[in-house]
Amino acid sequence: MSNIFVWIEQTNGAAESIAWEAMTAARVVADGLGGNVVALVLGDGVDALAQQAIQRGANSAIVANDATLKAFRLEAYAAVVAKAAQGAAAVLMGTSQRGLELSAAVAAHLGAGLAADCVDVAVVGGQIVASRPGLVGNVMAKVTMSGPSVISMRKRVLPAAEVDAARTGAAAQVGAVLAEANLASKVVGIEAKAVTEVSLTDARIVVSGGRATAGSPGFAPVKALADALGGALGASRAAVDAGWIPYAHQVGQTGKTVQPDLYIACGISGAIQHLAGMKTSKLIVAINKDPEAPIFKYAHYGLVGDMNQILPALTAEVKKRLS
Repeated sequence: MSNIFVWIEQTNGAAESIAWEAMTAARVVADGLGGNVVALVLGDGVDALAQQAIQRGANSAIVANDATLKAFRLEAYAAVVAKAAQGAAAVLMGTSQRGLELSAAVAAHLGAGLAADCVDVAVVGGQIVASRPGLVGNVMAKVTMSGPSVISMRKRVLPAAEVDAARTGAAAQVGAVLAEANLASKVVGIEAKAVTEVSLTDARIVVSGGRATAGSPGFAPVKALADALGGALGASRAAVDAGWIPYAHQVGQTGKTVQPDLYIACGISGAIQHLAGMKTSKLIVAINKDPEAPIFKYAHYGLVGDMNQILPALTAEVKKRLS
């Protein structure tokens, strides 16, 4: 029987939503191979997460509680995961910033194959097949994994595993592998940033502005629509480079990759670098005064016209209907 391990990413004892999406992928692989899902829960005082993981689909859990694991440090986490997952058919996790680092390190520790930033996973003919976009989303690569595999799943491509309170399973305790004295990096403090906006990578709706936001009224109409929809504010690289909006809002190859249910591109031409960050959105709406703008080739719906005239009317209608 094949064991499929899944890392339960957490912050201060609370699981990140991407962990339960990775659980869904792990369950697909385990069911296809006729194996079990083992949840890997690392941290300090995270025992409760083990039962949550079992209720979300794991058959059992391995818990490592130690002060060295309280905050994520690559070397400490990779050592524990790699030791626990010896002999596993696959290790799955989410493609978060931490997940990207950890998946690569664990694959190196185990001498395993690595498929990063995948959007689907299946078992075909007894082998794991991971799908990941390439060439800015213009092709979909099918990666057939032979032997031990490490796979990271892109956020919001799979639903979070649902809770089944009737599920039960055993949780085994293990210790840290590296002592504090053997860790090169030290956590001297964590400064939390005040959250005043919807997270770009978590948002179900993203409204982004591009070059057309130059001058007055700038990003105001774009932000007004995002706020009315309860979505996040995004931007193209051109808008960021021009200094009209901070880099934290940039969507694209050199910014954030998003996959919302709805992506509205306002005054964005559709350069290949921007498409890399949003092309796999479930529904794309493009607003641009140039009918030949490349973005229209990828949009499900398009509006040709001045965004500074269209957006206020659209925002007013959204507010009217949502009220």
